[in-house]
Amino acid sequence: MTGIHKIRHVIIIMQENRSFDSYFGTYPGADGIPVSNGRPAVCVPNPRGGCQRPYHDTADVNGGGPHGLGNFVADLHGGRMDGFIRQRDAAGGRSQCRHIQDPTCRIGAKPDVMGYHTAAEIPNYWAYAKKFVLADHMFEPVKSWSLPARLYLLSGWSARCTDSSPMSCVNDSDGPYGVERFSRAVRQELATGTTSIDLAWTDITWLLHRQHVSWAYYIQNGAQPDCGNDSDITCAPVRQNDRTPGIWNPLPLFGDVHQDHQLGNVKGLNAYLSAAKSGTLPAVSWITPSQASSEHPPASVHQGQAYVTALINAAMKSPDWDSTAMFLTWDDWGGFYDSVVPPRADGNGYGFRVPAIIISPYARKGVVDHQILSSDAYLKFIEDDFLGGARLDPRTDGRPDPRPDVRENEPMLGSLIGDFDFSQRPRKPFLLPTNPPTDSREIPGYFTGRGPCDGCTRPPPA
Repeated sequence: MTGIHKIRHVIIIMQENRSFDSYFGTYPGADGIPVSNGRPAVCVPNPRGGCQRPYHDTADVNGGGPHGLGNFVADLHGGRMDGFIRQRDAAGGRSQCRHIQDPTCRIGAKPDVMGYHTAAEIPNYWAYAKKFVLADHMFEPVKSWSLPARLYLLSGWSARCTDSSPMSCVNDSDGPYGVERFSRAVRQELATGTTSIDLAWTDITWLLHRQHVSWAYYIQNGAQPDCGNDSDITCAPVRQNDRTPGIWNPLPLFGDVHQDHQLGNVKGLNAYLSAAKSGTLPAVSWITPSQASSEHPPASVHQGQAYVTALINAAMKSPDWDSTAMFLTWDDWGGFYDSVVPPRADGNGYGFRVPAIIISPYARKGVVDHQILSSDAYLKFIEDDFLGGARLDPRTDGRPDPRPDVRENEPMLGSLIGDFDFSQRPRKPFLLPTNPPTDSREIPGYFTGRGPCDGCTRPPPA
């Protein structure tokens, strides 16, 4: 095997609701928060008076803000990038402080949509960025919330369909069928095993199946990590496992997955851990968290990092490590501030920036990739590696649908291949502790640097 074909296992880990600046806005060499004279040069209007500059937030639990299509437009504000606090306050008022632990109950506090974390709170993520590749222009593929973002991750499109024919589908960037109908259909599926929703357009598993390329979509048991209403910040939990279709498990609702008899490829997280340990990972894997591990406010940041670290450690300990590429990313901006105006890709995208890290024994070391990217680049990488460059293209994929364009061929979209050096010897695993030291008193393993470490573990040098 040569070049990209040295990669025989692609693993995509998608977390929830963080903008690039909220996690890497101060990362050295990245296109982050503008600074003048040692402090942030931007100050976003605060409806409660004055304005708020980005600030270092050491809290383990954040509130974030709403993140539907309308919220994107308001946050963007014609390129001014100054609507984040206004949208957060409006959503906080609607939440009516239903749970005392709800961060929106702290509406009078400093608006944490302007907060950013550093290596002090998320040391493992920064260590991965330093050891491998950080992409600082990874844009959400659609200017909307989690469901459309995950549909793009799997299919390069978000649509709604009137029947089971792919040609019945029409463009829908705000989430197919509307929130209420989608939620009712999922509840119906859970109760009866049938659903009124057919995501009839073509997703990447159709191409993988035709070329006999193995795949799996792994789901962590628990609660689903977002609300059925894209403009709500918090909501009552909805249970999630590999048998429950939903916002974060949409493949059971795709007609081509049923047609291919591949529903069994949607599996629980333990199946991933077992496959990694035994060296039987499929060619393509997607991994979805539960709410507790998702980093979706009000989920714990440190618990999400611990979960992701465990997934990466499992891959690095696997016999498959030497032929693996891992793509770690977040689905949408979650209402958090970002400083970069998204480029105009087509009528549907792009959305705001999200963090993205490329991890592999062939990944270049300590590189910040400034290319314009979106999750369409993951589809492109998979297609170039396993499918001979075939695309989700209605003219060639054998299952035509009326998608407006072929997102993998978007002229401004960069290529992830440049983040690898396939001439180098495979690098050794870079194993990290799941609970490293941190500066936040809210996080287990808190370590000030003075006195004993109180049971926490020091991370290995990057």
